[in-house]
Amino acid sequence: NQRGGRYRRIRPRGARPRNRCVRKPRLDLAPQADVAQYFSVHPTHPHHRLIVQAARIVLAGGVVAYPTDSCYAFGCQTGDTQALVRLRRLRDIDERHHLTLMCRDLSEIATYARVNNAQFRLLKALTPGSYTFILEGTRELPRRILHPRRQTIGLRVPDLAVARALLEELDGPLLSARAML
Repeated sequence: NQRGGRYRRIRPRGARPRNRCVRKPRLDLAPQADVAQYFSVHPTHPHHRLIVQAARIVLAGGVVAYPTDSCYAFGCQTGDTQALVRLRRLRDIDERHHLTLMCRDLSEIATYARVNNAQFRLLKALTPGSYTFILEGTRELPRRILHPRRQTIGLRVPDLAVARALLEELDGPLLSARAML
C-alpha cells in the first residue's frame, strides 16, 4: 500500500508494534559502587535520618565527606582496607601522611593512644574543638593507619554537631583526612 508517498507496513491483526526506543538492560554490567550521594544537613541540628544514611555508607565500606570544626574532611571506617586506599587516592597522599582518628570523647582517645598525665590534662582542656593531637598509637589500631616510622596518629574530638552525630551513630572512631576542597 502506498499512502502519501510512503510505504506502510502491514502487520497481522493482533500483532503488537515494535517499540524501537526501549532497550533491553545489559546483564553484563556490574552495579556501580562508586556513586556519589549528596546530603544537605543542617549544621547545628542534623536530621537523624540523613546521619543514619551516612553511617550506613561508611559501614558498607564507603568514604564520606563531612564538616568538622575547621574544614571538611573525608572519613572512612578504621578497619576497612579498600576504603583507606580510596581515601588516600582522593587526597593523593602516601602512607607517610598522618591520618586523623575522629573520636567521640576522651575515653575513646585513651583506647587508641598512649596518654600520660600531662597530655591528658592538655587534652581535657582543649577538647572538644578544632585541635588535632599527634600521639603514639596503641596496638588497638591497625598498623596500616599509623605513621610507618613513628607509629603515631592524629587524634581529635570534634565539637560540630554533624560530626558528633555521625560518630555517635557509628559507635566508634572515624578515620579521616582533611578534604582539600
